[in-house]
Formats: sequence, C-alpha cells, structure tokens
Amino acid sequence: MADVSDWTERHRPTSESHLEGNETQRQKIRKWLDDWKNGVPKNKAILLVGPPGVGKTTVARAIAQDMGWNVIELNASDARNAASIRKAATKGATHRSLFFNPDENDTKTLILIDEVDHLSGGLRSVSESRINNAIKVNSDQSEAVQLKGDTGGKAELLKLLAETKQPVILACNEVMGLWGKSSNWRSTRERFQRLLMTINFERASNDALRNIARRVLKSENIEYDTAAIDALSNNNPGDLRALVRDLQVICASGTNSIDKDTVMQYVEMSERDVSVEVFPGLSELYKSNHAKDAIKLGISIDKAPSELLNWIHWNNPSIFTNKQAIDRGNRALCQSSKMLMSMYQNTAHRSWYWSSQISGLAASVVNQQDLSGKLYPSYPNFLRRGSVQGRSTIINRLTDITGASKSSVREELLPLLISLHSETSEVGNSDDFTISIDLGLTGDEHAALCGLPKSRKSTKELVARYNLIESERSNHNEIAAIEEIQSNEDIIEESKPNKAQRTLF
Repeated sequence: MADVSDWTERHRPTSESHLEGNETQRQKIRKWLDDWKNGVPKNKAILLVGPPGVGKTTVARAIAQDMGWNVIELNASDARNAASIRKAATKGATHRSLFFNPDENDTKTLILIDEVDHLSGGLRSVSESRINNAIKVNSDQSEAVQLKGDTGGKAELLKLLAETKQPVILACNEVMGLWGKSSNWRSTRERFQRLLMTINFERASNDALRNIARRVLKSENIEYDTAAIDALSNNNPGDLRALVRDLQVICASGTNSIDKDTVMQYVEMSERDVSVEVFPGLSELYKSNHAKDAIKLGISIDKAPSELLNWIHWNNPSIFTNKQAIDRGNRALCQSSKMLMSMYQNTAHRSWYWSSQISGLAASVVNQQDLSGKLYPSYPNFLRRGSVQGRSTIINRLTDITGASKSSVREELLPLLISLHSETSEVGNSDDFTISIDLGLTGDEHAALCGLPKSRKSTKELVARYNLIESERSNHNEIAAIEEIQSNEDIIEESKPNKAQRTLF
C-alpha cells in the first residue's frame, strides 16, 4: 500500500491524459496556458467556477505539470488577508519565476488560489507599511500592526491580478461569495471581470465517473463487475472526489473484489445530498403535496435558489389549472425573492436557504389539486440564449442611450422593459410600440422584449404592424423636418430688405 492513506490524494491525476470530464473547459485552460508561452495574454488570470469535487484545481495542476511548470498553491479559506496573499502569491507572481532556469525561457510559475469565494469583506486596501510589518517575523511585534481575518484580502487579490507576470488561476464553488453580499457587489464583480476570464465547470458525466472508478480499482488491484461500476455512477451526483472516497470506504475492509450488492448496501447505509436534473426534479416537486417532501425536492434540484425561483415562476401558470393556486404561488415567490435579495445586505437571514425552501413550497403545497400523469415543465424563455437577455443589439443600444454599463442595463433596465411589454405581465402591453420606437429598436427587437417566439404567426403580424407604424412615424418626422427647414428659409427670405428699402439706405 502507498504511504498516502487518502485515496483522493493517492489517485489525483498528475497528467491531463488521466483527466475525465469537462473537456471543453480543459481545452480553454490549455489554450490560455499556451498563450503564456508567447508573452502575457490579455487575460492574465482565469476564474474556475463549479461545484466541489469536479476537478477544478486538479485540472490546473495536471496541465501545469505536463508543461513542466511549477505551482504555488494557496487556499484562500486558510490564509485570506492582504499580508498572507502578498507573502504566498503576489511576490511570486510579480517577479521572474521563482524556479527560473535560463535554459528554459518559457518556464512559468502557476499561482493557484483555491476557494476564493471564502474571501469576505470589501475592496478597501491596507497601507504598505501595515502589510510589510505583518509579513515580518518579529516576536515582539505589537497587535497594532497585525492583520486579522480577511483584512485587505480582496484588494491584494486585485493587485495580484493587475500586476502579475505569471499565470494566476482562481477557483471557487459559488462565485457570489467572491463578489460579496454588500449593495456594491456588482462593482466588485466588474473590477474582477476586467482582469480575468471565467470558466464554468460542470458535474462529471456517468461515463467520466465509470472511467475514474475503473482506474482507481485497477490501481488498487481490486476486482469489480460492470454492475458495481454502474451502481456507483448512478448514485453519484457527478462529484469525482466523492466517488473516490466512496470507493475507499467500500474497500476499507480489505476486500479484493466488489459487486453490485456491496455497492447498493453502502448506498442504502449512507446519505448524501444528491442533485437531480431540473426537469425530472420539477416534475416530482409539482406532484408533491407535503411541505416536507417539497423542501427535500427543492434542495435536491440542481439549480441555485435564484434560478429555481425563475423556473418555478415560469412553470406555475402552465402547470397549475387553478387561478387561486397561481396567486398563492406568486405571493410565495414574491416572499422568496425578498429573502433572496437579502444576500446583498448585511442581514441575519440565511437568504439562500429560505429562498430555496419557499420556492419549493410555491410549486407544491399552494396547489390543492392532485397532479397526476406526465408533467412537462418547460425552459423559461427569458433564460434562453436567444432571449432578450442575450440580444446584444438591444443591450448595446440601451448602453449607448443611458451611458450605463452593459451589466447594469442587462440586470436593472431590461427587466423593467420586459415587464412593460411581456404578455405574462399584468402591466405588459405588446401592442404599445411607443417606448421601443423612441429607443430606436427594430420590430424583431420589440418582439423579443415581449417574449414572443419568432415563428408564431401573431408575432410576425405584430412585427409587421410595428414596422408600418415606425415607417409612418419616420416619414412624418421627415416631412416635419422638411417643413421646418422651408419655414425657416421663408422667415429668412422675408427678413431680407426689398429693392426699395435697399435704395433708401
């Protein structure tokens, strides 16, 4: 047996060839690291976002090792203030590689900072003297110069990203933890996003889980059957780290082989928060009529509370047949939204917890009628890539008019315009073209604001009416402009002295 008792460390991939899942994301990381060979790329840092156990930091380390680069690793959950980050990362990132070899000109030092979503506090920087004093090892150092907690951590991280001469990779599970919970979280996000590229990791597929399980068991000289591997992957939420730990527990008794019965016995004895896909999860949620079941299902659906709220709000009117149930659901969702927004304030609420719980209830117990048969929850139109949220021409137009940032337009102005035009809104009126014409939008863009599918006949008729009115208004404005010019010319002509008047002078 190897010296390392933890299988997750013993079997951690040391080369990209051993990695499984997230192929597209790995290609992006590889390309970014390749760009460093030719100089300093535009984005000097990348942010890896995804659930725990999917291999974010493992991918970074394995690819760097393939390239022969050294890695400085810092866990932001342990050392988080300005002095800690300066000592562990910034000094190495803003100078020549610590392990510089003149015979290898393209050798780099990869700075890897994990769990940056644990960095709390704002962006206020700490004076250089306090940071330098805190770094010094001095036994008689006074408390006045000590940096506690996360003091200056985010400001130092921004300094690192701006000045680095070495590749920097940040990793986190929940990106909102990095942006912060204060009212200026959008400003924090924009300052970070100017300096890095974000790559979102997904949960591992069943194929990836099966491949990892086979490799680990083969390395440990443990026999297995296909059914056992399938049972392991089917009862895992896509967490590679959890898979390896499960294998270590199952094999802890010193067994030389495992089968399906052994795996299922372990699954039944253990409990884990298992995520389910959104469509089957919502189908079961809508059929539940007990609060306890609804809460459990709501937590298990593989969507963040903010996304779950949107999905339920979208599907309630189409799945519920009772108007009172829809009204009760809307009231609950309004409360859920309020609880969710408290995450941006310094309140005592566990905002995500309560928002998720109330959203689940809004899809179940508010409806007193039993839902039987097959249910077909649908993808919210306003979240689709082709929806108004993704129409760059609208966003660019509004950005030019207002002078606001694109993110502010997308998150603050667009929702108001959608509510004023959407068919599902109480105040919405898709036939009112006034605002869209004043903004200079096209007929297709107005239809997008209304949330109307392009292929629908009524949508095409609406666009035709819009274009006609917009054309008539343009012609009217042209005629008015011409008439105004002619009127001004007439006034100028009348103001000129006639021949008799010129003779007098």
